[in-house]
Amino acid sequence: MMNEVTMGKPVVGEDEIREATERLRFYKAAKQRLDARVKEDEDWWRLRQWHYFKDTKKPSPHKPTPSSAWLFNSVINKHADMMDNFPEPNVLPREQSDEQTAKMLSSIVPVILERSGFEKTYSENGWEKLKKGTGIYGIFWDNGLQNGLGDVNVKELDILNVFWEPGVTDIQDSKDLFIVSLWDIQTLAATYPDIPDLDEKVKGNMHIMEEYHTEIEDAKKPEKAEVIDWYYKRVYNGHKVLHYAQYVNDVLIYASENDPKYIMTGYYEHGEYPVVFDPLFPDENSPAGFGYIDIMRSPQEFIDKLDSALLKNALVGSKPRVLASTAAGINMEDFSDTERDVVEVQGSIDDTRVRFIQPPQLPGIYAQIRQNKIDELKETSGNRDFSQGTTTSGVTAASAIAALQEAGSKTSRDLNKGSYRAFTSVCYQVIELIRQFYDEARAFRIIGEDMAAQYIMFDNAGIKPEMMTNEYGLDIQGRLPVFDIKVRPAKSSPFSRLSQNELALQLFGAGIFNPELADQAIMLIDMMDFEGKDKVREKIAQNQQLFKMAQYWQTVAMQTGAALQTATGDSRPLESMMAQGAGQVMPNGVPDIGREDNTLAGKARQRAAESAEVR
Repeated sequence: MMNEVTMGKPVVGEDEIREATERLRFYKAAKQRLDARVKEDEDWWRLRQWHYFKDTKKPSPHKPTPSSAWLFNSVINKHADMMDNFPEPNVLPREQSDEQTAKMLSSIVPVILERSGFEKTYSENGWEKLKKGTGIYGIFWDNGLQNGLGDVNVKELDILNVFWEPGVTDIQDSKDLFIVSLWDIQTLAATYPDIPDLDEKVKGNMHIMEEYHTEIEDAKKPEKAEVIDWYYKRVYNGHKVLHYAQYVNDVLIYASENDPKYIMTGYYEHGEYPVVFDPLFPDENSPAGFGYIDIMRSPQEFIDKLDSALLKNALVGSKPRVLASTAAGINMEDFSDTERDVVEVQGSIDDTRVRFIQPPQLPGIYAQIRQNKIDELKETSGNRDFSQGTTTSGVTAASAIAALQEAGSKTSRDLNKGSYRAFTSVCYQVIELIRQFYDEARAFRIIGEDMAAQYIMFDNAGIKPEMMTNEYGLDIQGRLPVFDIKVRPAKSSPFSRLSQNELALQLFGAGIFNPELADQAIMLIDMMDFEGKDKVREKIAQNQQLFKMAQYWQTVAMQTGAALQTATGDSRPLESMMAQGAGQVMPNGVPDIGREDNTLAGKARQRAAESAEVR
């Protein structure tokens, strides 16, 4: 294949593009039910659920159609839990020689994610995961970032615009991966000026992308072109490589397999599709899942129907209605005007000619059924009262409420763990893109251990695979630095901060920070498990060392004072001398040895040292 490319014959041409498009249409057809469900979920999220009720396709204009937001409330509370536990990577080496590089990556990867707006991406994917069951991250190399040097760009992808081989559970097992996006035709032509008449060639929509029911669906849309990013895998020299092609209709814009630079190594050397799926509830034979809206639809539907019935009964009961005979002789205009004090009537009035309509009074059981459906929705979604900070069970103590919140948030913790697994995969791909493309050093501002800003330069020299060596006639593959990633929450939840503060106060009250109890304190800390444990243990050990140094210098001062008293016959109390000698200590508790000591004890030490030299 390399010879064909070198000789000018492209590996990917119009025939390959047509075959890829046929597979794309097959993938789209197999994904129709998923796409339909995703669009319905978006309508339910926008409180447009009455259209999907089985027996109310066309609601009557005289019937209330309330759209209560119990489902909406459950989703936003789960999203708040996700953002309270926003992840942060901690890169760990597998070999001791990579410790310094891993430490730098732990500071650099968060900066790269911050530059690409990852917090917004994480939030958007959180909404997609909760509403539709699947959030999708795209991890790409963008040559337009960092003033032309290029950098990693992590984006949120809409599941409607991503297509894969049906039947696979792991997206990496798919034969192809297609990502479709809309481009303005004039912008596309200006971006790729080397392709003649591109704006004319790409006219005519391929109708691949699905669209949501938005407020602008009936508006006239500008001319757009569906640009297809096609990722696929090939086998070279016994291992898989990932290739990439971009095209519109039958017009090829770029193909890495036609580029001699990438034909053997692939477009991304890590060999994986640059996407990470983050499903909520797994679905069989699919990398996508289903979300909270899918499991809360049924109770939400009956809540709204019962709301409609109760509201209709209340509206009917709040508006008096009258049955009047045609022979009653009532002036209907006057009767309907509630501001009139007198209504003229011809003839006599009795119950046989005029009667008020008495609307039926609904029993309280219907309101109780409605409340039961609300409770069912809360239990199904794990969105109980305590998780929202409210209580109806007579619990008023802050600590008790916090404990119940923590106990009731296990579903949220499970949700966050799934998101952390996806985030770990994202970070691995980020590191692999750094390994491949960071040939030139880039400047980073990071926060050091002392919480001060540091400016460093970083490139891929420390993580590039080492060159292959030949020993005793055998080719030995060079070492490839590999790292592990542990995820920790960068933003702790309010309860976590509260519990940490309570723990700190308890440790202080128990005398853990008393340097005289350092040995017992270290044993206790080793038995405990809490965030920041290692730093607390380190501080206790430092205080213990300072305390021992202070004791040592105190002993030296006492011995020097005793020697001075014996040598000079000075009868002043030794305690007074010690009090004068206690001042030469730095603010951190360490004796200032380098500074001249003019205290009495200091002069005594100096005189004792001089006499020792004489002897």
